[in-house]
Amino acid sequence: MELTFTILTIVVLLLSVLPIFNWSHWTVRSMDFPRLQLTLIFSCVLISHLLLLEPNKSESIVRLVVLFGCIVWQLWWVLPFSPFWKKEVHSSNNREAADTIKVITANVLTTNKESQKLIDLVREYQPDILVTLESDQWWQDQLDCLEDELPFTVKCPLDNLYGMHVYSKLEILEGKLNYLVQEGVPSVKANIKLKSGRIVKAYFLHPAPPSPTENEESTERDAELVIVAREIANDNSPTIVTGDLNDVAWSKTTRLFRKISGLLDPRVGRGMFNTFHASYWFMRWPLDHMFHSEHFTVSNIKRLPNIGSDHFSLFTELQLSPESKSNQDGLDSTKEDREFASEVIDKEKAKNE
Repeated sequence: MELTFTILTIVVLLLSVLPIFNWSHWTVRSMDFPRLQLTLIFSCVLISHLLLLEPNKSESIVRLVVLFGCIVWQLWWVLPFSPFWKKEVHSSNNREAADTIKVITANVLTTNKESQKLIDLVREYQPDILVTLESDQWWQDQLDCLEDELPFTVKCPLDNLYGMHVYSKLEILEGKLNYLVQEGVPSVKANIKLKSGRIVKAYFLHPAPPSPTENEESTERDAELVIVAREIANDNSPTIVTGDLNDVAWSKTTRLFRKISGLLDPRVGRGMFNTFHASYWFMRWPLDHMFHSEHFTVSNIKRLPNIGSDHFSLFTELQLSPESKSNQDGLDSTKEDREFASEVIDKEKAKNE
């Protein structure tokens, strides 16, 4: 029994420590995802240890201290995405419709054929913008019925799981498809004109994940996020970024993106809004995101009902409130963060040479 708990404690320690390092292999980066699940598992190991072994032995004390420390460490990452934390973004007090932007972000799953469920959600929630990910030509054909309500579009139907469509009620003054890192993995940059006439810059992203079937390392995903973050950092315009980043809200990479860009996360202090996996309640984490500049406050954010995809859709309603800028603070970047961001770009360039 002693040996069993010693081995379990070593495994717990490794699962907690390995993601700290800047190793980009998918086996390491995937450990960022299930931090809440790991917290529950580690807690079960700790409780079992207390019940089955004498807690006053020196070996037991060491194991218990390590287990407790690992639980606290995991909670440090995920607790900000709970109602127990201070809200990073203020709730909207002024609901001026002309300066509101409502967005549905939906990873539809290419093989999913239940398009009517998404269409029904669009008609129920009346978003200003619908962005779909993994949408191919079949999905485009189904969703084009929404153009009477959402007439401004950017379309990129692909059958490689990286198709992307933007349907907008608000005028798109400039919508541009980009392939920032990988061929076949698009992103969209657009200038959106609100009803008030104010312009909002929008980035719609779906970088490829680190996985054994796609990219063994996370450098492609990380580089795309850093490229966008740097561009945003050099522009003081009201900005939103949404999409499936194939990364969780609390990961080192997503935190780096927020530090470099200066964008805020409306989920901090409100909840995780786990969007993946829709079919397995015990293995869910936040993969679909909405980040925005300090120009906005949040009126509503919620996870929408299942549309037959492996992702739930995310609905966000933001209010352009420039007067709130000085009262909202996100994550600050350090010299080390900026140096690491440069390393990410350099590593991706070296891979492509």
